[in-house]
Amino acid sequence: MSAPVSVTRRRTLRARVVAGIAAVAAPAAPLAVAAASPVAAAPTSDWLHTQGNKIVDESGKEVWLTGANWFGFNATERVFHGLWAVNLEDVTRSMAEHGINIVRVPISTQPLLEWKAGKAAVSSGVNTYVNPELVGKTSLEVFDRFLALSEKYGLKVMLDVHSAEANNAGHFHPVWWKGTVTVDDFYSAWEWVTARYKNNDTLVAMDIKNEPHGTANSSPRAKWDSSTDQDNFKNLCQVTGRKILAINPNVLILCEGIEVYPKPGVSWTSTNKEFYGTWWGCNLRGVTDHPVDLCANQDQLGDSPHDYGPMMFGSRTGSTSRSPRLTLEADVWDPNWLYIHKKNISQPLIREWGGQVAQDERQDRWMTALRDLMIERRMLHTFWSLNPNSGDTGGLLLDDWKTWDSAKYQLLKPGLWHDGRQVPTGFEHQVGLGRCEQRTTPRRTTDDPTQDPTDDRRRIRRRPDDGAHRLVHGDLPGQRVEHRDVGRGQGQEHGTSALSGWSLQFTLPAGQKLEQGWSGTWSQSGQTVTVTNAAWNGTLAAGGTVEVGFNGTHTGSTTAPSAFTLNAADCTTA
Repeated sequence: MSAPVSVTRRRTLRARVVAGIAAVAAPAAPLAVAAASPVAAAPTSDWLHTQGNKIVDESGKEVWLTGANWFGFNATERVFHGLWAVNLEDVTRSMAEHGINIVRVPISTQPLLEWKAGKAAVSSGVNTYVNPELVGKTSLEVFDRFLALSEKYGLKVMLDVHSAEANNAGHFHPVWWKGTVTVDDFYSAWEWVTARYKNNDTLVAMDIKNEPHGTANSSPRAKWDSSTDQDNFKNLCQVTGRKILAINPNVLILCEGIEVYPKPGVSWTSTNKEFYGTWWGCNLRGVTDHPVDLCANQDQLGDSPHDYGPMMFGSRTGSTSRSPRLTLEADVWDPNWLYIHKKNISQPLIREWGGQVAQDERQDRWMTALRDLMIERRMLHTFWSLNPNSGDTGGLLLDDWKTWDSAKYQLLKPGLWHDGRQVPTGFEHQVGLGRCEQRTTPRRTTDDPTQDPTDDRRRIRRRPDDGAHRLVHGDLPGQRVEHRDVGRGQGQEHGTSALSGWSLQFTLPAGQKLEQGWSGTWSQSGQTVTVTNAAWNGTLAAGGTVEVGFNGTHTGSTTAPSAFTLNAADCTTA
């Protein structure tokens, strides 16, 4: 057999213990384990990228974006709706504590251009009695405050250009230009906002344009082909994405679908209605023949449909002789967007889904089926909406903007990212979701060198599951410190045969306990931990790698695990 293949391990210590294990495919030959000494490491940034039909962090660990929409910056008020009644920090914290880990923020091109020109007005839609910290703040300063609060509570943010003009009904306009807002203005607005926040990894994703739509023979309307025509949404995504990534190559670029797509042999100039039609933003059939090309940054691209049920789009009942789930999957989801996931093209992020609950049995059936599909395939999604003033769907919050709609939240909750103890999970590497803790290096909110960075203070962390408060600052004596293993390693080109199924085993030092693991099936017996492959990563080519990780606790020792074996073959330590 060939030379050994290594299993690498990296361990760092900051405000919490972070460790890494990477198990690498190997033949039956002996293996080596290289353990790095504990070192102080720079804070891990939270930029994401795609890997086939998954979204992963910089270490290669899969993340699950499960969130909600909070609109208002796209509307006449140019600021989050609801701030006339509730405190901004209270709402932000409540979202995190309810398991929301990303917030999609709709905005219009018009206020972005106003911000760029230095003409951001003081927000009139803010009740300063309940938001005293926002007295005299412009809409831009309110947005910056929200980003800082999102970082504080472990949330991530996606920015969405919802419409050209700041108008409550602006999204009804089918394209991205209107009135005085031109296509060049659209590009300019995206370039400016990208440059402003290019160093802020709280803002991790850019949704190019909300719900481009229009039927084939309407004007204007959005189409999808390989032309450079002004109304070609595929070209808009491609040009805008490249402009954004030239400024920040780490941010996710998300492209929605359109409304109609021509059947084979039908031209976009046809008026005979021989088109596949669906909900606005839901039709991604064009990806097969006309994919968006982001050149060297293709792994920053995600395809992102919207999808709504029969109360908003009547033909989607799922009521045939087949089960509702199978009917919807075969007739609606597969041909329009789900095929992208099944063919491993990308990970669709469903940026809008939702509706009223307990009012229409067909709607409840549709919402449950889509939720279950997203859980099964770990599909990313942002629920529409947090706002109770969304007229056709209602919101997760009731009209007081404080109380959560229990029926709607209970439907959504199984589809939110939780750990093994059902604790809401985020992917901010230094702040647990819903908790406040120290970031060891301050992060600037913007790229403006005149703005002071967030100060590096000790903060109290509040865990939403038990309400306990702890001071997190280094490895304090007697403190319960999170022990987190994040897969990070390098495979080597050794071996000539593939693995079909693998099992990694190692020993945790006394006092350490496994709580949750990912990218495999985890168990602990005494101090021995075993992880076996998941269904999707069991087959590994020679020289390939698989990355696994776990969360755990310790009551004393923070030393490294030992006694590694892979498929019962001992690993030596180097």
